[in-house]
Amino acid sequence: MTTTDNSTPTILLVHGAWHGAWCWEALVPELTALGWRVATVDLPSASADPADNAGMYDDARAVRERLAALDGPVTVLAHSYGGLPVTEAVAQAPHVSRLVYLAAFLLDEGVSLAGLSDGQIPSGDSGSVPLPGEPGDILYGGVAPEDADRAVARLVPQSLKSFSEPLTAAGWKTVPCSYIVCEDDKALAPAFQETMALRAERSYRRAWSHSPFLSAPAELAALITADADR
Repeated sequence: MTTTDNSTPTILLVHGAWHGAWCWEALVPELTALGWRVATVDLPSASADPADNAGMYDDARAVRERLAALDGPVTVLAHSYGGLPVTEAVAQAPHVSRLVYLAAFLLDEGVSLAGLSDGQIPSGDSGSVPLPGEPGDILYGGVAPEDADRAVARLVPQSLKSFSEPLTAAGWKTVPCSYIVCEDDKALAPAFQETMALRAERSYRRAWSHSPFLSAPAELAALITADADR
């Protein structure tokens, strides 16, 4: 990867619903090998503790705090639900140089996931969002069966509050962004991804499932790096 000042570029990886920073384990070494310094964050809205009830705003605060500990400029990659807290957070993070939305929600102010669901997801401040049926198939298509099973076993409850809180800011309006459409995605409709990708400065389409950080980590790292080099 080329840089203008010989410094090591930094990327912050932000996971989606039900996940944790563990989901990037296959991608991190691929990015490191391509010259990145990699940081991750655990979003508090995904927690195995039933007493936890963090929302999207809490997640955005966690992203801002993690960014504050990193030297800029920083590229931020958001996956799936992670697009919301990233969109909210980076509006107040001046040293973010680029956003990459990976099959992620790239939405505008005033929008929540519950509001987008046409009543399929209730709105509320307590409770959790159920996992999709057949999570191994829906979330991890193309992933080796043993790796998919291991990932499913590590999923934790996702707070309903995180899907209910609407965006109050849209960082993609001031920070350049790219969108990676996963054309074989069974969790987030590719047609909807295409619509959101129209808001990005540039977009890419790959025949990947919802979680290419597990199904195609080397290819994903190469695409992220090529995008940054552009």
